[in-house]
Amino acid sequence: MGTPESASFDVESIRADFPILDREIGDSQLVYLDNAATSQTPEQVVDSISDYYRRYNANVHRGLHQLSQEASIAYEEAHDRVAEFIGASGGREEIVFTKNTTESMNTVAYAWGLAELGPGDEIVMTEMEHHAALVTWQQIAKKTGATVKFIEVDDEGYLDMDHARELITDDTEMVSVVHVSNTLGTQNPVSDLADVAHDHDSLIFVDGAQSVPHQPVDVEAIDADFFAFSGHKMCGPTGVGVLYGKRHLLDSMQPYLYGGMMIEKVTFDDSTWHELPWKFEAGTPVISEGIALAEACDYLDDIGMERVQRHGERLAAYAHDRLSEFEDIRILGPAGDDRAALVSFTLDSVHAHDVSEILNANGVAVRAGDHCTQPLHDKLGVSASARASFYIYNTEAEVDALVDALDEARELFA
Repeated sequence: MGTPESASFDVESIRADFPILDREIGDSQLVYLDNAATSQTPEQVVDSISDYYRRYNANVHRGLHQLSQEASIAYEEAHDRVAEFIGASGGREEIVFTKNTTESMNTVAYAWGLAELGPGDEIVMTEMEHHAALVTWQQIAKKTGATVKFIEVDDEGYLDMDHARELITDDTEMVSVVHVSNTLGTQNPVSDLADVAHDHDSLIFVDGAQSVPHQPVDVEAIDADFFAFSGHKMCGPTGVGVLYGKRHLLDSMQPYLYGGMMIEKVTFDDSTWHELPWKFEAGTPVISEGIALAEACDYLDDIGMERVQRHGERLAAYAHDRLSEFEDIRILGPAGDDRAALVSFTLDSVHAHDVSEILNANGVAVRAGDHCTQPLHDKLGVSASARASFYIYNTEAEVDALVDALDEARELFA
């Protein structure tokens, strides 16, 4: 596979690490363009999972025997590796393993939000938020009496930063913003939003589910108070997500899941909590998944995250240009040279689900629906869109295959 020192981005070498790409769907070669939902998993990561179960499968932090010691060390070091990957200098103490980005959101919402929010407090979000954030903070606001407000998205798919500066006030306690929109491909100025939030003594939570897999991320440079992402979108396994939090904030928060491993001492009258990050990882944790996530970080770093970003943005720009050739296609979000590695679109008179069905018949896998952004789709005046999302193993030829397959949709619904 390619390395940061390679003269070019060797897509074919990378594709060799993903045998699933050799599949055929019907009579067509698989073209997998649903990476914003879940990326494929390279052999190296699959091997790390197999190695765990074959050689040192045991529970962590609970045994003195050899297998438990080996599993504990690998699991703890996985936290350190993930911390390094996102620029968290505090190491494992600032990295909580969860099931996914959604659970990371809920961890902060319940462990911090229920204790800190009340009537008169405000939560500021954006109109492009994923339901994982929008629904979570919406429900916490109902429980606490807080108010949720939304930064507007302009006609080109960008955040209205003037509106953001008006909306974020001294009453704002939390700003929760998506780093990269999973529908528009917009890359939001999260560092600027962090500055505005902190000027008003507010915290900022960044949803990095669509950014960490595709670009270098430094949570300290962003100055995020909390940051979340999922393993399954970045060559890792399903079932593991990450919550980064500044140590002083995680220290001050009480856990909201209770049970084994997250405790220090238990009596019949009371309990005390384990040190960070374990106090937020109740029960048997995501051991093999966490270890495999660290392997995924190694895999992506071997390629080079700057190069991953350039490749994805180049494919998105190419797809934007190709789709812009057709008057019956509406592309959602910014121009092709100013978006992340995805393109959402509608085809006149053809529902997105029908588009997806026809593309699938030609071996092209895309996502169709509202992409867990129903309010954003309502604002845009569309019930659903089709989304092609790209990753390290995709090619311009696959974008061409997508465009060619859309011709069949036109013919069928003409």
